[in-house]
Amino acid sequence: MWILVINPGGGSTKVAVFNGPRQVFAETVEHPPNQLVRFGHVLDQYQLRKSTVLTTLGKHEFDPQRLQAIATRGGPLKPLRGGVYRITPRVAADIRHGEYQTLHPSLLGPLIGFELSQELNIPAYFVDPESTDEFRDIARISGFKGIQRSAISHALSCRTVAQATAQKLKKPYEKCRFVVAHLGTGITVAAHVGGRQVDATNANDDGPFSPQRAGTLPLSGIARACFSGRYNEATLIDLLTNRGGLVSYLGTDDIRRVETALAGGNKQAELVYRALVYQVAKEIGAYVVACDGRPDAIILTGGLTLSKRFLTDLKKWLAPLDLKVFVYPGEEEMSALASRLLAVLSGKEKERSYDNEITLRG
Repeated sequence: MWILVINPGGGSTKVAVFNGPRQVFAETVEHPPNQLVRFGHVLDQYQLRKSTVLTTLGKHEFDPQRLQAIATRGGPLKPLRGGVYRITPRVAADIRHGEYQTLHPSLLGPLIGFELSQELNIPAYFVDPESTDEFRDIARISGFKGIQRSAISHALSCRTVAQATAQKLKKPYEKCRFVVAHLGTGITVAAHVGGRQVDATNANDDGPFSPQRAGTLPLSGIARACFSGRYNEATLIDLLTNRGGLVSYLGTDDIRRVETALAGGNKQAELVYRALVYQVAKEIGAYVVACDGRPDAIILTGGLTLSKRFLTDLKKWLAPLDLKVFVYPGEEEMSALASRLLAVLSGKEKERSYDNEITLRG
């Protein structure tokens, strides 16, 4: 089974081809800011991203006609249960018509997958989209009537490492309790209970600050910023979600550059770095409570886990919790997309219907 995997991110497009579970090749194509700045809208990047996919296949001398299925990242679509969904005309139409929760380049994945599936006459799927919503009702309450907490998270990454950890513990995932933290340019901390992600930070709205995002902020400060006359809505949201966190304080989202500054004795970098580790640890502690019982483990993944210093310092903060800590350095998303699609195609996992799910949710 030849599978094309597509994963568009904020500044890159990841492309891979799998033959069954075996990765044949994979490549991350970077899109520098000066290449993307000319696009007025994220979805205007469609042709660039699709061309990137086809060019990558050509570079590896792979004929697209050999493909038998496509798996893509889903994006922040309408709220959905976790699972593997066929990309239907309605999926593509909803994205093009703005029927999604927030704008992110990952929405281009289903659009590219759908068009290629039509051209090649093969099925295309998305897996555990960022809008995966399995929250308990109490997790939706924000504290202010009219504003509800929304489920936008690194659901695919978190579920992948949670299932892998369940296997290591020789325990069914559906009988486990985990705190899972995806620590990338955006951060998700989540509670997985009984095979569901029952609560999670929204990487754009709350939780610890991250390399690019501001995280939870003092409400009065946000209110004053909104009415200061210095920002319009789009500018302020961009500042908070793309230029917050480490970028805001230190001008970089690269933990390696931060470590270089630490080695050079930069006091501001030291303070901000320590605050990042502290906030992540504090949020993980909160999600131990959200597991409604003692967790089986804490699980860490994402780009920040490639930093040995960050991991060491974070584990020191987590030590009083006296829980097992499993680490999956970097990201597992590409192989997860392929393996979950194979599970559906082999009958081990049931395919979900986007159209039915949206109809049921009203």
